[in-house]
Amino acid sequence: MQAAHNKILMQKFIALILLLTATAGYNFAQKFAYVDSEYILKNMPEYGVAKQQLDDVSKKWQKELEDKIAELDKERKDYEAEKVLLSEDMRIKKDEEFKTKQNAINELRKKRFGPTGDLYKKQQDLLKPIQDKVYAAIQEIADAKSYGIVFDKAGSTTIMYAGAKFDISDQVIRAMGYEPGKEDVEDAGLGGSSGGKGGIIDETKDKAKDILNSSSGGGSVPPRKP
Repeated sequence: MQAAHNKILMQKFIALILLLTATAGYNFAQKFAYVDSEYILKNMPEYGVAKQQLDDVSKKWQKELEDKIAELDKERKDYEAEKVLLSEDMRIKKDEEFKTKQNAINELRKKRFGPTGDLYKKQQDLLKPIQDKVYAAIQEIADAKSYGIVFDKAGSTTIMYAGAKFDISDQVIRAMGYEPGKEDVEDAGLGGSSGGKGGIIDETKDKAKDILNSSSGGGSVPPRKP
């Protein structure tokens, strides 16, 4: 497991070296900078609001599933208690009803938490405007100061070392009208992070994946986090 992880890190490092080499060969004098998207997001109040809204709707839909599963489980237990008193036709009819209800629950689970389901769409609605705002601010600074490349320190590219003088994160925060250093939001992240912090997007994907995986045996969804 560790060997595979080291191999991935080495591949990223080699890819970064090749990218820098190619860039240097194309234009040696080209300027570059980097940002820390996690730090930037921590200084954006609207990100905290968006994350809370996403958490709230996720818990709401998860409870919706839990309630329907609990209701079906109760009906099945009641049926088992009186099964011996029912005719063969009535038992067949009841079994079909249970199958229909279980299928409806599975469909609702996919609709809410599937790869392109309601939670994913809600995530896009809430986070894409924030991502666009950050990108626009980065592009504005990059154009004004002629940066050819702007890396994301919190992104998927592994940066072995970055001098503070090349960090334009505070400039990006000020360009959006905020005062840097306040860090209003904890555990922020636009996407994957080389440090292992997946951010709200990856957290949402993982949560939806867990809930979807729980449907394989028709069981209940995982307990909600407080």
